[in-house]
Amino acid sequence: MARPRKFDEERAVDAAMHAFRAAGYEATSTQDLCEATGLGRSSIYNTFKSKHDLFERALDRYMGERNGELFALMESDLPVREKIRTHLERVVEEECGEQDDRRGCLVVNTAVEVAARDQQVAGELARDYRVRLEVIRAAIASGQRDGDIAPDKDVTALAHLVIAAVGGLRVSARCGAGRTALRGVVEGVMAAL
Repeated sequence: MARPRKFDEERAVDAAMHAFRAAGYEATSTQDLCEATGLGRSSIYNTFKSKHDLFERALDRYMGERNGELFALMESDLPVREKIRTHLERVVEEECGEQDDRRGCLVVNTAVEVAARDQQVAGELARDYRVRLEVIRAAIASGQRDGDIAPDKDVTALAHLVIAAVGGLRVSARCGAGRTALRGVVEGVMAAL
């Protein structure tokens, strides 16, 4: 008879998500995961099969959480221009906030570090991109109907621009761009709307 698990699997995935977000996939060792989750190696491998399996679950959790925040914002009663500004300003605050909180975005970090050589992860990132694109596109289309966005603008192109701006803000912050520069990018996106 198998022994019952004496840990919360979801809490372990959550802890691993934070570890991967802080250091990236390659730099996060099994020992790091043991320390983050409080589990031994055998518990990690018996439950998650591999570091990669645990990473995929952590990435999926992260995408779900972040998309939940995005969906709530895009479905709010704010005018669409304020929704987009709020979304971009949140990124600036995350990237320029307290030093200990600057872990970046697991999706952007994974796209840069892992996607080029891992088709399974690349597929998950592409699926996530399409989901975000559609919710932002729908919000912008609604903004066109309400007169908040010019009717001659290409809705899909604007949605791609918002997503590209988010990734660009995060990478630029990692390269040393400060709050003033990042806010300039936000204003550029807002002008394009």
